Amino acid sequence: MNDAKLPIAYRFRGFLPVVIDVETGGFNAQTDALLEIAAVLIGMDDKGRLHAAEQFFFNVEPFEGANLEPAALEFTGINPSSALRGAVPEKDAMAAIFSAVRAEVKRTGCQRAIVVAHNASFDQGFLNQAAARCNLKRNPFHPFSSFDTATLAGLVYGQTVLARACAAAGIAFNNKEAHSAIYDCERTAEVFCDIVNRWPAPYDVAASNESPATFEAD
Repeated sequence: MNDAKLPIAYRFRGFLPVVIDVETGGFNAQTDALLEIAAVLIGMDDKGRLHAAEQFFFNVEPFEGANLEPAALEFTGINPSSALRGAVPEKDAMAAIFSAVRAEVKRTGCQRAIVVAHNASFDQGFLNQAAARCNLKRNPFHPFSSFDTATLAGLVYGQTVLARACAAAGIAFNNKEAHSAIYDCERTAEVFCDIVNRWPAPYDVAASNESPATFEAD
Protein backbone atom coordinates (compact mmCIF):
# COMPACT_ATOMS: atom_id res chain seq x y z
CA MET A 1 0.00 0.00 0.00
CA ASN A 2 1.26 3.47 -0.82
CA ASP A 3 1.56 5.20 2.59
CA ALA A 4 0.70 8.52 0.96
CA LYS A 5 -2.82 7.27 0.35
CA LEU A 6 -5.39 7.05 3.13
CA PRO A 7 -7.82 4.10 3.13
CA ILE A 8 -10.65 6.17 1.65
CA ALA A 9 -8.57 6.52 -1.53
CA TYR A 10 -9.19 2.80 -2.15
CA ARG A 11 -12.89 2.65 -1.30
CA PHE A 12 -14.34 4.32 -4.42
CA ARG A 13 -11.71 3.85 -7.15
CA GLY A 14 -9.75 6.89 -6.05
CA PHE A 15 -12.79 9.15 -5.81
CA LEU A 16 -13.28 11.27 -2.70
CA PRO A 17 -17.02 11.62 -1.94
CA VAL A 18 -18.08 15.18 -1.11
CA VAL A 19 -21.70 15.94 -0.28
CA ILE A 20 -23.12 19.01 -2.03
CA ASP A 21 -26.41 20.83 -1.60
CA VAL A 22 -27.60 24.02 -3.27
CA GLU A 23 -30.59 26.31 -2.90
CA THR A 24 -31.47 28.24 -6.01
CA GLY A 25 -33.80 30.76 -7.61
CA GLY A 26 -35.32 28.15 -9.90
CA PHE A 27 -34.66 24.89 -11.72
CA ASN A 28 -32.59 26.11 -14.69
CA ALA A 29 -28.87 26.00 -13.89
CA GLN A 30 -28.03 28.26 -16.82
CA THR A 31 -30.39 31.11 -16.01
CA ASP A 32 -31.45 30.85 -12.35
CA ALA A 33 -29.49 32.16 -9.37
CA LEU A 34 -27.39 30.06 -7.05
CA LEU A 35 -28.37 31.37 -3.60
CA GLU A 36 -26.83 28.91 -1.12
CA ILE A 37 -24.20 26.22 -1.40
CA ALA A 38 -22.96 23.77 1.21
CA ALA A 39 -20.35 21.02 1.13
CA VAL A 40 -19.55 18.26 3.63
CA LEU A 41 -16.34 16.28 3.28
CA ILE A 42 -16.55 12.56 3.96
CA GLY A 43 -13.94 10.83 6.12
CA MET A 44 -13.19 7.24 6.99
CA ASP A 45 -12.15 5.79 10.37
CA ASP A 46 -9.60 3.04 10.92
CA LYS A 47 -12.34 0.41 10.62
CA GLY A 48 -13.36 1.58 7.16
CA ARG A 49 -16.57 3.29 8.29
CA LEU A 50 -17.54 6.61 6.72
CA HIS A 51 -18.45 9.72 8.68
CA ALA A 52 -19.20 13.36 7.96
CA ALA A 53 -16.16 15.59 8.41
CA GLU A 54 -15.44 19.27 7.71
CA GLN A 55 -18.28 21.33 6.29
CA PHE A 56 -18.57 24.58 4.36
CA PHE A 57 -21.51 26.90 3.76
CA PHE A 58 -22.05 30.14 1.87
CA ASN A 59 -24.97 32.42 1.19
CA VAL A 60 -24.39 33.52 -2.39
CA GLU A 61 -25.14 36.76 -4.19
CA PRO A 62 -27.19 36.19 -7.38
CA PHE A 63 -24.97 36.56 -10.42
CA GLU A 64 -25.59 39.56 -12.65
CA GLY A 65 -28.75 39.01 -14.72
CA ALA A 66 -29.77 35.92 -12.74
CA ASN A 67 -33.41 34.86 -12.85
CA LEU A 68 -35.27 34.56 -9.53
CA GLU A 69 -38.50 32.62 -9.65
CA PRO A 70 -40.99 33.82 -6.99
CA ALA A 71 -42.23 30.27 -6.42
CA ALA A 72 -38.70 29.07 -5.71
CA LEU A 73 -38.06 31.87 -3.22
CA GLU A 74 -41.34 31.17 -1.48
CA PHE A 75 -40.43 27.48 -1.24
CA THR A 76 -36.98 28.09 0.28
CA GLY A 77 -37.87 31.20 2.27
CA ILE A 78 -34.75 32.96 1.00
CA ASN A 79 -34.77 36.76 0.60
CA PRO A 80 -31.86 37.38 -1.79
CA SER A 81 -31.80 41.13 -1.05
CA SER A 82 -31.50 40.76 2.73
CA ALA A 83 -28.23 42.14 4.09
CA LEU A 84 -28.58 39.74 7.03
CA ARG A 85 -27.67 36.86 4.72
CA GLY A 86 -24.05 37.97 4.58
CA ALA A 87 -23.94 36.75 1.01
CA VAL A 88 -20.65 36.54 -0.86
CA PRO A 89 -19.98 36.70 -4.61
CA GLU A 90 -20.57 33.41 -6.38
CA LYS A 91 -16.93 33.16 -7.47
CA ASP A 92 -15.67 33.55 -3.89
CA ALA A 93 -17.96 30.80 -2.60
CA MET A 94 -17.09 28.40 -5.39
CA ALA A 95 -13.36 29.08 -5.18
CA ALA A 96 -13.33 28.49 -1.41
CA ILE A 97 -15.13 25.15 -1.70
CA PHE A 98 -13.01 24.00 -4.63
CA SER A 99 -9.81 24.92 -2.78
CA ALA A 100 -10.85 22.95 0.31
CA VAL A 101 -11.88 19.94 -1.76
CA ARG A 102 -8.63 19.97 -3.75
CA ALA A 103 -6.67 20.05 -0.49
CA GLU A 104 -8.62 17.06 0.87
CA VAL A 105 -8.17 15.12 -2.37
CA LYS A 106 -4.43 15.67 -2.08
CA ARG A 107 -4.30 14.87 1.66
CA THR A 108 -6.13 11.57 1.26
CA GLY A 109 -4.27 10.46 -1.84
CA CYS A 110 -7.43 10.40 -3.93
CA GLN A 111 -7.33 11.37 -7.58
CA ARG A 112 -10.57 13.34 -7.84
CA ALA A 113 -13.70 14.28 -5.90
CA ILE A 114 -17.17 13.02 -6.74
CA VAL A 115 -20.45 14.77 -5.97
CA VAL A 116 -22.79 13.11 -3.48
CA ALA A 117 -26.23 14.73 -3.45
CA HIS A 118 -29.93 14.01 -3.12
CA ASN A 119 -31.25 14.08 -6.70
CA ALA A 120 -27.65 14.68 -7.68
CA SER A 121 -28.15 15.85 -11.27
CA PHE A 122 -29.79 19.04 -9.97
CA ASP A 123 -26.98 20.04 -7.60
CA GLN A 124 -24.26 18.90 -9.98
CA GLY A 125 -25.80 20.94 -12.80
CA PHE A 126 -25.74 24.13 -10.73
CA LEU A 127 -22.24 23.37 -9.45
CA ASN A 128 -20.84 22.87 -12.95
CA GLN A 129 -22.65 25.88 -14.38
CA ALA A 130 -21.43 28.16 -11.58
CA ALA A 131 -17.87 26.92 -12.08
CA ALA A 132 -18.08 27.67 -15.79
CA ARG A 133 -19.71 31.06 -15.19
CA CYS A 134 -16.94 32.00 -12.74
CA ASN A 135 -14.25 30.72 -15.12
CA LEU A 136 -12.86 28.37 -12.49
CA LYS A 137 -10.52 26.04 -14.34
CA ARG A 138 -9.53 23.68 -11.51
CA ASN A 139 -12.84 22.00 -10.76
CA PRO A 140 -11.91 19.05 -8.52
CA PHE A 141 -15.13 17.14 -9.20
CA HIS A 142 -15.78 14.53 -11.86
CA PRO A 143 -17.82 16.41 -14.48
CA PHE A 144 -20.73 13.96 -14.73
CA SER A 145 -20.37 10.98 -12.38
CA SER A 146 -22.06 11.25 -8.99
CA PHE A 147 -23.54 9.28 -6.09
CA ASP A 148 -27.27 10.02 -5.89
CA THR A 149 -28.66 9.41 -2.42
CA ALA A 150 -32.25 9.48 -3.71
CA THR A 151 -31.46 6.38 -5.76
CA LEU A 152 -29.42 4.76 -3.00
CA ALA A 153 -32.12 5.46 -0.41
CA GLY A 154 -34.75 4.00 -2.71
CA LEU A 155 -32.73 0.79 -2.88
CA VAL A 156 -31.86 0.55 0.82
CA TYR A 157 -34.85 2.08 2.61
CA GLY A 158 -37.58 2.01 -0.02
CA GLN A 159 -37.74 5.81 0.31
CA THR A 160 -36.60 8.53 -2.09
CA VAL A 161 -37.63 11.69 -0.20
CA LEU A 162 -34.80 12.89 2.04
CA ALA A 163 -36.97 13.33 5.15
CA ARG A 164 -38.44 9.85 4.77
CA ALA A 165 -35.04 8.30 4.10
CA CYS A 166 -33.77 9.90 7.31
CA ALA A 167 -36.75 8.51 9.22
CA ALA A 168 -36.10 5.02 7.82
CA ALA A 169 -32.45 5.29 8.83
CA GLY A 170 -33.23 6.57 12.33
CA ILE A 171 -31.73 9.99 11.55
CA ALA A 172 -33.48 12.99 13.12
CA PHE A 173 -34.98 15.39 10.56
CA ASN A 174 -36.54 18.77 11.32
CA ASN A 175 -38.88 19.90 8.56
CA LYS A 176 -38.66 23.50 9.81
CA GLU A 177 -34.94 23.55 9.04
CA ALA A 178 -35.22 21.75 5.70
CA HIS A 179 -34.49 23.55 2.43
CA SER A 180 -31.45 25.20 3.95
CA ALA A 181 -28.40 24.07 2.00
CA ILE A 182 -26.32 23.31 5.08
CA TYR A 183 -29.09 21.43 6.89
CA ASP A 184 -30.00 19.30 3.89
CA CYS A 185 -26.31 18.73 3.17
CA GLU A 186 -25.67 17.47 6.71
CA ARG A 187 -28.64 15.10 6.57
CA THR A 188 -27.64 13.85 3.12
CA ALA A 189 -24.15 13.15 4.43
CA GLU A 190 -25.61 11.11 7.30
CA VAL A 191 -27.79 9.13 4.91
CA PHE A 192 -24.89 8.44 2.55
CA CYS A 193 -22.62 7.28 5.36
CA ASP A 194 -25.35 5.08 6.84
CA ILE A 195 -25.96 3.41 3.49
CA VAL A 196 -22.29 2.79 2.68
CA ASN A 197 -21.53 1.59 6.20
CA ARG A 198 -24.13 -1.17 5.80
CA TRP A 199 -21.86 -2.72 3.16
CA PRO A 200 -18.28 -3.49 4.18
CA ALA A 201 -15.64 -2.58 1.65
CA PRO A 202 -15.16 -5.35 -0.94
CA TYR A 203 -11.58 -5.67 0.28
CA ASP A 204 -9.57 -4.54 3.29
CA VAL A 205 -9.13 -0.83 2.55
CA ALA A 206 -6.44 -0.50 5.20
CA ALA A 207 -4.27 -3.20 3.65
CA SER A 208 -5.14 -2.90 -0.03
CA ASN A 209 -2.35 -2.46 -2.51
CA GLU A 210 -4.80 -1.82 -5.33
CA SER A 211 -4.12 1.48 -7.05
CA PRO A 212 -7.05 3.78 -7.69
CA ALA A 213 -8.10 3.56 -11.31
CA THR A 214 -7.62 6.23 -13.88
CA PHE A 215 -10.69 8.20 -14.85
CA GLU A 216 -11.82 6.86 -18.15
CA ALA A 217 -15.24 8.02 -19.34
CA ASP A 218 -17.35 5.10 -18.15
